[in-house]
Amino acid sequence: MKNNQQLGIGTGSGTLLSAMGFIGGHDVLKTVALAAIGAVVSFVVSWLLQRWRR
Repeated sequence: MKNNQQLGIGTGSGTLLSAMGFIGGHDVLKTVALAAIGAVVSFVVSWLLQRWRR
């Protein structure tokens, strides 16, 4: 079991590190900004629906 877990961690880490060469810093910032906007919109819509349901 431990060997399988180490193999999975090693494979996942290697995949992420190899993908980092293709992803630019601008793309990461854009993704972070879009994720933040999506989280805020989701929170506001949930909050409004809860208030509307009462």
